Amino acid sequence: MVETYRQDLWAEAGVDVEFVQHNHSRSSRGTLRGLHFQTEPGQAKLVRCPRGRIFDVAVDLRRGSPTYGRWEGHELDDERHRQLFVPVGCAHGFAVLSDVADVAYLLSSVYDPATESGIAWNDPEVGVEWPVEEPLLSARDKIAPALAEVADSLPF
Repeated sequence: MVETYRQDLWAEAGVDVEFVQHNHSRSSRGTLRGLHFQTEPGQAKLVRCPRGRIFDVAVDLRRGSPTYGRWEGHELDDERHRQLFVPVGCAHGFAVLSDVADVAYLLSSVYDPATESGIAWNDPEVGVEWPVEEPLLSARDKIAPALAEVADSLPF
């Protein structure tokens, strides 16, 4: 048995977020999704990989933040059960490293396609070091803009 979420322990750790939606996706090896974010009201995520293995990434989009434009990535898998908290104001993406991976994430706001946005997974100014050679991308992710192209319109 694995306990995957307990509000009181996260709050003690400084993450006092009310989650209102739970999503689950399944993807195959080499799939890269991201880098996505919601503009209004923003969306925090608590991400885990209950099946397989992924490289999970968050990029800070909060103007004025000392880590603005920087990324952090971690492997999440079904053995170590690590999770990644992605705060409001950060873009999120992942690459699948196993044959198949399930990604489950709690969301702090309900998904709204009208406020969905993203930045290029391969933006050289951000410089995410993805561990996949030729990623499988959605049509949307193939044409996402660079961070510099959307920076002035970010609400964070």
